[in-house]
Amino acid sequence: MKTNYWFYLIATVVGILVLVMVYDSLSQPGVADLKGDYRELAKFRNENNTGPVVRVFAVYTGERLWEDMRAYGDFMPHTKYGNTRVFFFDQELEDIRLSPEPPHFDARYRSACLAKYEKSAMGQVSFQQFPFDKP
Repeated sequence: MKTNYWFYLIATVVGILVLVMVYDSLSQPGVADLKGDYRELAKFRNENNTGPVVRVFAVYTGERLWEDMRAYGDFMPHTKYGNTRVFFFDQELEDIRLSPEPPHFDARYRSACLAKYEKSAMGQVSFQQFPFDKP
């Protein structure tokens, strides 16, 4: 009788812990929780799996929510000793092509670029707003 009590007590505690862990795993914040509208226009990832991984993303956003743009960049994939760059544009550029070498996109799109997020190989984050021809 006493062993059944301990068994059910331990089973209940383990069950509660499992439910808390599942809830916590499924309720993590993500890109959908950000205020602005973000749509990925293009992406590039080099084929190198033995050296530094270079990821470049072009993202459309209709608003200039700088903190949300930085948070969007934080949500993007990053590999240790790799580099992730996210460029935010205020126009939906359907024909944009990205490359691993700077400036990463054609110069004709420069005026549409609002900001650049970069996470370096050592995990340092930089966020730069571009004034270019913006009002």
